Amino acid sequence: MNNPIYNFINLHDGEQDKQVVLDNVTLNTSFRGSNLWILACAILIASVGLNVNSTAVIIGAMLISPLMGPIVGAGFALGTYNFALLKKSMKNLLIATVVSLLVSCVYFYISPFKDVQSELLARTAPNIYDVLIAFFGGLVGVIASTRVEKGNPIPGVAIATALMPPLCTAGYGLATFNFSFFFGAFYLYTINCFFICIATFLLVKYLKYPSSIVDEKYRKRIRYGITALIMVMIIPSCYLAYTLWNQKKFNKTVEEFIDNEFTSRGYTVIYKKINYHSRPKEIEIAFLNRKLSDQEIKTYNKLLGEKGVEAKLHIRQDDTDLKSEILSEVNKRNASISEKDLTINSLRQELDRYKVNDRSLIREMGILFPDLQDITLGKVERYPMTDSARINFLFLYSSQPKTDTTKLKAWLSERLQTKELILIRK
Repeated sequence: MNNPIYNFINLHDGEQDKQVVLDNVTLNTSFRGSNLWILACAILIASVGLNVNSTAVIIGAMLISPLMGPIVGAGFALGTYNFALLKKSMKNLLIATVVSLLVSCVYFYISPFKDVQSELLARTAPNIYDVLIAFFGGLVGVIASTRVEKGNPIPGVAIATALMPPLCTAGYGLATFNFSFFFGAFYLYTINCFFICIATFLLVKYLKYPSSIVDEKYRKRIRYGITALIMVMIIPSCYLAYTLWNQKKFNKTVEEFIDNEFTSRGYTVIYKKINYHSRPKEIEIAFLNRKLSDQEIKTYNKLLGEKGVEAKLHIRQDDTDLKSEILSEVNKRNASISEKDLTINSLRQELDRYKVNDRSLIREMGILFPDLQDITLGKVERYPMTDSARINFLFLYSSQPKTDTTKLKAWLSERLQTKELILIRK
């Protein structure tokens, strides 16, 4: 074909002899002797990398791993309808998977460090993006394997498709009896294997590798079976991607709300926790030196609802265990807030209970009662013998004898919206 566009994208240029490619693929499906030992060592290295949260170590393990062999072999077997090769590939992939799970499970079981690191968490919730990575990564790997000049894509494919870390995470789930980790990570591993296999199948069909069977009926059955399996794999991953998108959208809206309503107004937020998966969703925050009334909290909850955020806002204040929780959160984030800052904040909150910060009150009092000369206004705790403690407004003043104290008390009671007043003349 002399079409210049076709010649530009033609995959038949530089293609290796098909029989040579099939022989290499068949050879690489085997998991015996050295291949098995290399796999076990790669799994151990990847497990250590996940355990210490080292991306470099995990990448090294992925480069060592020989796991791609039987997966590509299964794709070639499906594309050429070679059921003997398919059986061999699936058998060796099963052996590799069992060995990998066993090695990683034993490592994490005996390891004294079982904290969940970010590299582990990243392999527990697969979505549609993992499908795309597996498919196109597998496609690049198979294209490279069918070339005379292999080039350098193979190491990149080993890193991008990431077969080792999900298997090790699944082993961690087994070792710690955390089955949500196990199923999430094993599903990611299954997605990677399956879509690398599908990418191989499609390329083999495109390059017209010779078929082992001629009967069109069997070919249709295989195509229908593959289509059904693709749907089974893609639908859950699409749902998980949709859930992830909703969570990120929720977190972004909440962060913007906190920034606009609190941070930009000078409120120092020292504790923040967003519980997306709780029912109902919850947002917990605490301030360094700001205390909100119940009415203000209700107003902020209403504002959240107006922004389309279905969540309950909790302001952590006056909690006895809040300091330890904040310090724990600070340690996680390596923040600069110290225990001294929290102690100062606690003392400020204690002082605020007894202060009356109302400058307009003093100005109005000066206009209505010009005979008042020296004023002290605060709050005190009173302990009646037959009742629990009460907070009273204490008003100390000096004035001329003609000041109407009855009128002063009535005005203060109305102005402060309380009957709990104590007036003492100096």
